[in-house]
Amino acid sequence: MFLLTNVMEHALDDGYAEAARSRGEYGSSRMPRSLRGKLFLGGGLLLAALVLTVGAVQVRASAPVAAQERQELIARVGTAQANADQVQQQIDKDRAQLKQLQQQAEAGGTGAGDTSQLQQLQLVTGAGAAYGPGIQVTLDDAVSAGTDGGSNPRTAAGFSDTGRVRDRDVQLVVNALWQAGAEGVAINGQRLTSLSAIRAAGDAILVDNHPLALPYILDAVGGGALADGFRQNVDGGVYLDQLKADYAIRYSISSEDRVDLPAAARSGLQYATPSGRGGATP
Repeated sequence: MFLLTNVMEHALDDGYAEAARSRGEYGSSRMPRSLRGKLFLGGGLLLAALVLTVGAVQVRASAPVAAQERQELIARVGTAQANADQVQQQIDKDRAQLKQLQQQAEAGGTGAGDTSQLQQLQLVTGAGAAYGPGIQVTLDDAVSAGTDGGSNPRTAAGFSDTGRVRDRDVQLVVNALWQAGAEGVAINGQRLTSLSAIRAAGDAILVDNHPLALPYILDAVGGGALADGFRQNVDGGVYLDQLKADYAIRYSISSEDRVDLPAAARSGLQYATPSGRGGATP
């Protein structure tokens, strides 16, 4: 107890205190003593207070402006979303009307052979919805990629040498489905046609400019041998096995009694015209 009391009463060692007294520094104040020094100190403090006050006033004045701009942006986003919803509703109405007109045309003057051919063309081109037995292939990034839990693929670090599924992987798997005998393919509900594009934009995989979210689900309609043919395909099951072994990419293949494929988004018709040379164009 005596030691604690001594430490509290003599915080500065006696030797240091004696050295400070010899230099005349012990107990001296560093505050300016002259009138000029005091004026400089007072002016500096006044300037600092003025700067802080002006800054506080500017922050308070700009706060309503920032809040107003934020509300304007929110309103613009809401308006754009409402317009997009109206356009989508109109598209759905037009599609329903077009389907009704097609059914009326088929019932009015189209023969059984023509109807069968039309249905086959709709299946091949993706212009009409399709269903039937098939398979479902699910692709997902490796756990180490850190994209689980609904993570946005646009915020990831990239595809190179990682456990992420790349656009080229999806392209190879889709080609393997066609080679195995698929009659129609859709990725995350996006029906593929002969004009569909599967590519990467930044760190996202897009199908016909529609970004895909994980996991990537590929539905394919085909015959009973579709699943076996895909598993044995070099770009199908064999390639997926290699991806799993090298990068821990997850996948599953399941045979389905019924797979439903939506119709592809309609686009303008593309057709050939005579070249004007009078002969066949090679």
